[in-house]
Amino acid sequence: MQLQKSDADIFVPDEVPLMEALGRTTHLCIAAHQDDIEIMAYSGIAACFASDEKWFTGVVVTDGKGSPRSGEYAGYSDQRMGQIRRREQRKAAFVGDYSCQLQLGYSSSEVKDTRSTAVIDDLRSILLATRPDVVYIHNLADKHETHVALALRSIEAIRSISTEIRPSNIYGCEVWRDLDWLPDESKAALPTSSRPNIAASLIGIFDSQVTGGKRYDLATAGRRIANATYFASHETDGESGLTFAMDLTELALSPGLSINDFVLNLIDRFREGVDRRLSRFAFPRNA
Repeated sequence: MQLQKSDADIFVPDEVPLMEALGRTTHLCIAAHQDDIEIMAYSGIAACFASDEKWFTGVVVTDGKGSPRSGEYAGYSDQRMGQIRRREQRKAAFVGDYSCQLQLGYSSSEVKDTRSTAVIDDLRSILLATRPDVVYIHNLADKHETHVALALRSIEAIRSISTEIRPSNIYGCEVWRDLDWLPDESKAALPTSSRPNIAASLIGIFDSQVTGGKRYDLATAGRRIANATYFASHETDGESGLTFAMDLTELALSPGLSINDFVLNLIDRFREGVDRRLSRFAFPRNA
């Protein structure tokens, strides 16, 4: 498999040959930044952990050089920060028992460049090598521009491969915007209850972020717990943690569907639901 960047990093924790590691993949996550995988796709990591039949592979597309930093990391150069972020991602892949971890080495500006197909080409090569059943990408209503751009590149890559080898399920996951607003019938509730020790470790590994000024460890655990508790108002909790996702399977598998229309329709349905409840219980206006 040929990747575009000469400094792309490929790590196979159990040291099997690369194509074997890619070929056994059943769950694939395509994420923008180091630690995004562990925040958005823990459900897939947990499903594959210590399994002989299911294997998780992570793809980080950017180089980590633009990461925010403070404290002991405040004076680090972009180059040194990128090296640390790459090393932290490798550690996460080892702890999470990943089949393979790829770091493609693009800048955020390259991901957002609408004139280049390099990112799409790399993702297409990875999809052809892995042929996963499940794919996790960023959600299309995310607040982070690089996340949205990469979600669009990911969909284009999935649409570019033949229909018989496209994934069965594609989820657009939470990172920089919660998805509790999604209508329940369009929301995938992905369980994150399993192995809380591993879940905590995977976020905590990214010390350059946690110690460096962003408590992703606390925020991620809190969101998952809140999602599980507030998911159903008239039922007891079925899980101790949930990650919400857009079910993007139909969109990714149907090139004729408009991405903009798909997302805006979800927003319209949220608006309609709010309007319906308000109208149902409002007192009549005085004549």
